[in-house]
Amino acid sequence: MFGFLPERRRAYDLFDDIFDDAFTAPFFTSNRNNDIMRTDISEKDGNYLLNVALPGYKKEDIKLSLKNGNLIIEAGRNETNEEKDAKGNIIRQERYSGSASRSFYVGENIKEEDIKASFENGELHLTVPNTKAVEHQPEEQKYIAID
Repeated sequence: MFGFLPERRRAYDLFDDIFDDAFTAPFFTSNRNNDIMRTDISEKDGNYLLNVALPGYKKEDIKLSLKNGNLIIEAGRNETNEEKDAKGNIIRQERYSGSASRSFYVGENIKEEDIKASFENGELHLTVPNTKAVEHQPEEQKYIAID
């Protein structure tokens, strides 16, 4: 119930579920979104290297864009889990829908073709040139392909 011991649960234990739900409410637990898009940033050979953790996401779930010198990372997914008994009756069905986004200022002189992106094993890898920002007119949002 409080997370100190390994969880042992009996199937369909409604009484425990009521109390577990009460003690796992957002004000009793840390924000789960803190685990989304954890980012490591390093500098190497005149480039910034960003490694963004996106566990559970697929390449198709992720969108990268560049607008007014901001690199924008967006990820979203929808999931449905269904459990049926031996007769094919649904005994439990859960749905999840979520999205997250994060942006980094990379400079207004960076273009989408300057940024390299790849996605592997739940981690997005970005290489962004380290250049000084130059003032110029805002431009429209452009998208970056993920390899």
